[in-house]
Amino acid sequence: MTKSKFSDRTCSFCGRHIPEDQFLIAGLSGLICGDCARTVNDILHNTEKDERLKAVESLKINLLKPHEIKARLDDYVIGQDEAKKVLSVAVYNHYKRIMQEKDSEQDDVEIEKSNILLIGETGTGKTLLARTIAKLLEVPFCIADATVFTQAGYVGEDVESILTRLLQAADYDVAKAERGIVFIDEIDKIARKGSENPSITRDVSGEGVQQSLLKLLEGSVVNVPPQGGRKHPEQEFIHINTQHILFIGSGAFNNLDQIISERMNTNAIGYNKKNRNIDKDNMLQYVSAQDIKQFGLIPELCGRFPVITSLNPLDAVALKQILTRPKNALVKQYVKLFQMDGITLSFEEEALDYIVEKAVELKLGARGLRAIVEKIMTDAMYDFPSLDKNKITVTREYARENFEKSIFSFLDK
Repeated sequence: MTKSKFSDRTCSFCGRHIPEDQFLIAGLSGLICGDCARTVNDILHNTEKDERLKAVESLKINLLKPHEIKARLDDYVIGQDEAKKVLSVAVYNHYKRIMQEKDSEQDDVEIEKSNILLIGETGTGKTLLARTIAKLLEVPFCIADATVFTQAGYVGEDVESILTRLLQAADYDVAKAERGIVFIDEIDKIARKGSENPSITRDVSGEGVQQSLLKLLEGSVVNVPPQGGRKHPEQEFIHINTQHILFIGSGAFNNLDQIISERMNTNAIGYNKKNRNIDKDNMLQYVSAQDIKQFGLIPELCGRFPVITSLNPLDAVALKQILTRPKNALVKQYVKLFQMDGITLSFEEEALDYIVEKAVELKLGARGLRAIVEKIMTDAMYDFPSLDKNKITVTREYARENFEKSIFSFLDK
């Protein structure tokens, strides 16, 4: 030990005189011996451990088995069985891993986190799947749009502001937020320019953002600005450990099917026999990390999303089921809205077929169904609450007239 202002080698904690050949730490107003330093370190370690365990025990996660999770998803999301299966297993393993933390000191095997990447066209149910799972497990959930984030030093938001949204969803309960789910939408839009070749120009909303996301996805303690936005030195930060936060990335990944097709040589004449059963109309189902890398996500980011699954395009049959079957089906929502005014609303089958035809024609997926129904029902929702009528039946002709009227009135503006 170097010389200090203390001439007497007495530990300020235990009061023992410490010989010259033993370790002694000098502070501003006292000394501490090696034994006391180790004791303090053990106390701090055990205290932090107890706090972590209390936080885990206090969180009431409604953890269901994979089969149960999928069965509950079936009540709200039509089709996408393979995606539901992959999601159910990944989510179950993630939260089982968190709940196993209490016994982690007795086991040398540490289970790593597996974030999820959902790939599919717009309106196929990516956001709905993630939101429904968070609701089933009763954990905080937030949605972040990857397109608003930029590299540090440029106009935009820091990636840490994602966690600000999660904190707000958890009512600023840090322990609760650290067990939540973050849904990063449009993650394909931050693919680096030039695909496999690094961009010569500054890519402030692409590769730089991907690099910034690595720390969050991997699992580390992050300084989060309470109000979001850009960080600056004078503000106070909330420290969040992302080790147990499940990140679900999502994107349409336009033209990714071409990359997959080239890899599988399905465009070549006489491709080998093992590829003859390939479904060329849904190439996304064969996606791999290699394809995502070639699309423009850096290898490190691909590694942070070990679970990759795709969602199938929705056909007319699936869209009609979405209109009527789920617990929160669109038709049921409008029936309830009119029921609040004492009006009985019903849709004829031909009217539902017309709505589906328009959704397929416009290629808007399930998300487009609401926009179409809203255009059809606007006049009825405006007039009927003031009329002395208690029943309305939507026919195909009524649906067609009101939809076309709304389209043409928009074009005339």
